Amino acid sequence: MRASRVCLSSLFVLVLLALAVPSNAQLSPSGSIRRSPADVVKRYVLLDQKGARLDAVSFDTVTPYIHWKEEPAWGRIVVVQKTTVSEDYRQWEILNNLEVIIPVTFQVRGSVYLETASFVPEDRTEEVRFHVKVVGNYWRILSPVIPPHVGLKRMVSFARDAAVHESDDMQRTALTALIDSLRKAN
Repeated sequence: MRASRVCLSSLFVLVLLALAVPSNAQLSPSGSIRRSPADVVKRYVLLDQKGARLDAVSFDTVTPYIHWKEEPAWGRIVVVQKTTVSEDYRQWEILNNLEVIIPVTFQVRGSVYLETASFVPEDRTEEVRFHVKVVGNYWRILSPVIPPHVGLKRMVSFARDAAVHESDDMQRTALTALIDSLRKAN
């Protein structure tokens, strides 16, 4: 009888623990095949908008979502206002059950050219089709490797930070002009 109570108590505790622990979808790591491939693309695009690809140190934050190992040196940064990742699988190109192409729409405000520290306004809509595939039990973006698509506010703060740390007066003046032109685009 006592063994039966202990067994029943243990079973009760296990049931309570099972109810208290989040589901596998919440516990699954970044890019897990248990999640939608659109989640990987959304996370990558969000991190990119926040400037994760602007320097080598923060690039590590996007590596769980991509299949390439190095970021190319970019001459420009695309400045975006809004991004939309298609979650509707009917808008995807399904290559097979482990490989899809997901469209992403960017509301572009213009581009910052790093060589001249200048902003060229260009309001347009850009569609990028991200090729996503399961690699070692994780969804990964294979292509395309596009220039950073950074949010307008983040680009202003990035330029402001660069101006504060710039020792050359001419470069600092160019960065100040860049900040002013970015603010006008807002």
